[in-house]
Amino acid sequence: MKNEKLNRLVKVSLLGVIGFILMFIEVATPLFPSFLKIDISDLPALVGAFALGPVAGISIEFLKNLLHGLFVGGTAFIGELANFAVGSILVVVAGYIYNKNKSRRTAIFGLAVGTVAMSLAASVLNYFILLPLYETVLHFPISAIVAMGNKINPNIKDLNSFVVLAIMPFNLIKGIILSCLTFVMYKSVSPILHEEKRSKTQLAKNN
Repeated sequence: MKNEKLNRLVKVSLLGVIGFILMFIEVATPLFPSFLKIDISDLPALVGAFALGPVAGISIEFLKNLLHGLFVGGTAFIGELANFAVGSILVVVAGYIYNKNKSRRTAIFGLAVGTVAMSLAASVLNYFILLPLYETVLHFPISAIVAMGNKINPNIKDLNSFVVLAIMPFNLIKGIILSCLTFVMYKSVSPILHEEKRSKTQLAKNN
């Protein structure tokens, strides 16, 4: 039991560090303001949630953001809070659905539901908590954020339209990209994460 917990801790830690490293790879798109950049740092957490359960996925999200806040910083942990909260919604929903009945169909369904849930949660969190925190703590006015969105999309004229036309579609696209990568990669990564369990099963059969 002790070895099993240690093995699980090592896997979660490794995936968390990989997620932290992936946070440095960001891609801006002409569809959104420059501060909205797509990264795939939630990928290790999704893989971990599928293989080890939603709690492991949340732990991976927490670790990667803790490391980013400690070693990179720059946003008084607000950026890390946003990344953790939004990413955890996707990871928990997708991981929970998949682990209830592990199959290709539930994987697709879980990732789809998780993507929609993440997009909705990101919209609500940004409107009520995250963007006001940026304004209060970092003195980054919401009006300036809206103005940046307006340069990309003239239909963005206030906070409401910014959330609907920038935050929500951004997270939908990010979720779709992460879902596709998870679906493609999980089959090849899963045997490594389940190696100990498979070894125990084989040992039990031999005995």
